[in-house]
Amino acid sequence: MPLTPAIEEPQIHESAQGPRVTPAASRTAQTPRPVPGPRPAAVPRPGRPGPARPAPPAQRGAQATPGPVPAAPVPTAPSVSAAVPQIQLIPASAEGALDAAEEAVDLLLDTGRAPGDILVLTTGDPHPWAAHELSFGEAAYWALHDAGDDVFYADAAQVERAAGRPVVVFAANGGPVDTVVGSLPVALTRAGALLIVCGDAKQINSVLGAGV
Repeated sequence: MPLTPAIEEPQIHESAQGPRVTPAASRTAQTPRPVPGPRPAAVPRPGRPGPARPAPPAQRGAQATPGPVPAAPVPTAPSVSAAVPQIQLIPASAEGALDAAEEAVDLLLDTGRAPGDILVLTTGDPHPWAAHELSFGEAAYWALHDAGDDVFYADAAQVERAAGRPVVVFAANGGPVDTVVGSLPVALTRAGALLIVCGDAKQINSVLGAGV
């Protein structure tokens, strides 16, 4: 009787595994907060305040699904005078007010503020950037202000000439007392959303009120 060859059972080969993806470590969002007091040393911005930092990308919408898609709302530009701006005080001496203002500007940029949103005013010595740009003449200096695409540094005594911006940083770094008294209330009217004041708390409160 002929022998039937044994049927060899097929072997099941383990499928090749792809590279394992290690999940990235989660990052804890940093809560923005002003840095009180001056830094050890100011970091002047040579020439321009530096390359413009891009604003955070717009949030992507959900994937399209079959069916009618509702129209996206049309964004409206915020008005500079739409609401009373928030006032934030960073206590600092006259010698450290400019350094404290620089810390505030760096924090604003790091948290997504566009450079063109920020105006910095000084009551005493000008910021090194302002002194540099003024060396090319008043016309070229104020042309940078009118362009509105970068942080602009100006003398607080010329606040009347400055246009409003969403954020104004006021550094009470010396100069005549009348400059602070006369320019700080005007700086408040130039701030659309936030006025950051770096200086002597007692002096600032006497000008803007004890609620600051």
